[in-house]
Parts: sequence; structure tokens; C-alpha cells
Amino acid sequence: MSKISTGIRDLDNLIDSVHIGDNVVWEVEAGSSEDAFMSNFINQSLSEDRDVIYVSFNKSPQSILLYLNIREDTSRLTVLDCFTSGKGKSDRAFLKYYEMQHPDSPRIIKVSRPGDIVSFSETLNGLQDGLNEGARYIFDSLTGMQDLWADEHNTYKFFTYMCPRLYDLGTVAYWLLEKEAHSQTFKANLRHITQVVLELYKKKDKLFLKAIKLDGRSNREAFKPHAYEVEDCRVSLAPGRKEPSFGIGSRIKQARITLSMSQKDLADKIGMTSSFVSQLENNQISPSLNSFVQIAGVLGVSPASLLQEDAKREEISWLIPWEATRKNLLKRDRGFSVYTLTPDDSTGSLYLAVVQPLAGMEGHFLTIKKKEAIHVLRGEMLVTVEGIQKPLRRGDTIYLRESLPSAWKNMGDEEAELLVACF
Repeated sequence: MSKISTGIRDLDNLIDSVHIGDNVVWEVEAGSSEDAFMSNFINQSLSEDRDVIYVSFNKSPQSILLYLNIREDTSRLTVLDCFTSGKGKSDRAFLKYYEMQHPDSPRIIKVSRPGDIVSFSETLNGLQDGLNEGARYIFDSLTGMQDLWADEHNTYKFFTYMCPRLYDLGTVAYWLLEKEAHSQTFKANLRHITQVVLELYKKKDKLFLKAIKLDGRSNREAFKPHAYEVEDCRVSLAPGRKEPSFGIGSRIKQARITLSMSQKDLADKIGMTSSFVSQLENNQISPSLNSFVQIAGVLGVSPASLLQEDAKREEISWLIPWEATRKNLLKRDRGFSVYTLTPDDSTGSLYLAVVQPLAGMEGHFLTIKKKEAIHVLRGEMLVTVEGIQKPLRRGDTIYLRESLPSAWKNMGDEEAELLVACF
């Protein structure tokens, strides 16, 4: 497996660099200095004489060039501007940049209809066709795509199309998303498809990085929180600094996420603003007694549980209780619910598929390229593989090396359960 540098030595050591074909999703909180990670990756790629494509949905061309802090020759940098005619609404202030563009500036391509997914995809694919092998990509905001394309489904559909394409092209791509702007289901689906997921967040004014998923790596240290510091766009991990223990705000956040509730949902229910909830969860402010009791009621937890120190609650690291498993919903579609049974840092993947009575679907309930073993725990299923239909009953197992099922059907009048192992 060929490896390339992120441009940050400490990060390379922690995650064993990035591998050719990796799609790297960055789940970031506001104020986590994600720009420094992007800037270092771009500068590193340009120093290796690689083409770099920066796809911007959230920033104007003027602000991008300030934000990137490019130190290398920009002749191989292309900015795909989806902001000016998107969120920028073709405002004169943004269009003016194209009249004043300096000849030494990177190549800027303005996408005239970024809200049209087909048009945008054609522009991007056309750009890819003219690049040398080994290009690098930065998509500055999956959240910005979602805002422009109306819902998560459209964004996820584009990601499921582009992520395997970039993998097959042998490139490396960075994808950014704002953690609190997306549902847990959306993030779980992205994690299932992509190769690397890294989280950047703040606690008590300290910055932390943690791996959520790392395909093909054996070092488990990356899945622990690591403090980092940023100075003049230089990023360094600070060894030995532990993540601060949870405050009240952090426990409120944990309870909210468990319910798959957004910050806005919680704010609406307690009659506050999303900004109030964000500051509260980051332990920047404290709630009044009345607000605290109200929040606990909305979250369905006792006020005392939000005041408890985490050290008082002993957990067994190797046990995943059944009730916790049922919270790890990966996807739900046409009567099929798929739950993740293994943590994100495991080398294999184990899933539970629960199929409602008489439910059927075309295709497969997982989109994967790995080998699969599927064991029927209970129920009666009908599966179609390579044009052949076969009934499956309790205790039956199918093993798929390369083929994927083209159809599933629950033939019984009770739920069916399938245990799925991918490796």
C-alpha cells in the first residue's frame, strides 16, 4: 500500500500516513482550526508536484486564498468555485474577483449551477479527465453541499458516487463536515463507505483529535483523544495531555446525541437558541436551575445523572450491551434495519440486519466491496444471487466472495434476523 504524507509529521506517525485511495472525512467542531490540516496537506501535495483540486462550497475565492496559506507554487492548484453562484447568489461583490484576478493566482473555475448536482458532477468529472495520475482533492464542506442541495439524501448520494470513483482513480481526498449539522444516520453511512474518519473538537479551550475509523491500520493509539496545538498553521500533537473530564455541558451533549437530536431540536424544545445550546455543550456557559431541569426533562434523564462524575460509572470495555447495539443504527430502508455490532476501530465489521415481515428490496442492504458471510439467526428469507433464487432458513449461511445479492425478501410473517460478517 503506497503511503503519502499529510504534511504533518505527528499526524503521519499517529495514523500511519494516508494511503493512496483513501477518502478522509473530517468531522469538525467550530474553532478546531481545521484549516491548518487542509493547508498542510495542500502544501505537501504541491511540493510533491501533484495536482490539487480544492472544491469550495463555503468560501469565496478571495477568502480561500487567504485561508489556504499556500507557500508552494500554485500552478498545479485548481479551485472549483461553487460558492459564488451558490451561497454567494452571484453577488456583485464576489463576481468582482474575476475582473481583478491576478495572473499569478491559482486557476479558479466558477461553477455556474452548483445547485444542480448533475451539472456540478459533470464539471468535476471533466476536470478530472484532464489531470495527471495522483491528484489530491479537498471538498471544503459536505455541510455546504447539503445546504445547497436541500437535504442529506442528495449529499449522501453524491458521496456514494464520488467516493468509490476517487478510490479507483488512486487519489486521496479530504472531505469536511460540521459535526452538529448532520444526523447520526448520515454520519454512520459515510463512515461505512469511507476509509478514514478523523474528528476535531474542543474541550475546555483545548483542541483534540481522535480517529473514528482507519482502514488498514493496526495502531489503536489513534482512537484515543490526542491534544494538538496550532501555531502559524503548523500543527503539533501534544503527547501526554489527557482529554478533560466531562462537565455538565458535555453530558448534556452525550444524552442529546444518544437520542439522535440536533442542537436546534433541543433549543426549540427549551425555548432557547442553537447558539445557547452550543455554548452550553462546550462548557462555555452554565444553565440556570430552571433551564437545567427543563433540559433534563426534554432529554428524558434525571438531573442527578447530568451532575454525576464519569469516574463513578464503571464500564466494561469489551462488553457492548444489547440496548447499546440497537442505538448503532447504520441504515433503515424498505423494512430493512442494519445495526453495527463492532466498534469503528475494529479490523472487521459485524452487522445485524432486522427485516420486517414480508419486506423486500432490490439490491443489497449493504454497499460494500468486501467478502461477506451472512447467517440466518431467525426467520425465512429468499435471496437472489447471480440470477439464482434460494430460500434461506434459520441456521443457513451464505458466503459471498465477489458477488452481491440482487434481491432480498422476507417470506415469513415475523421479523427475520441476519448476522452479517464482512472481512
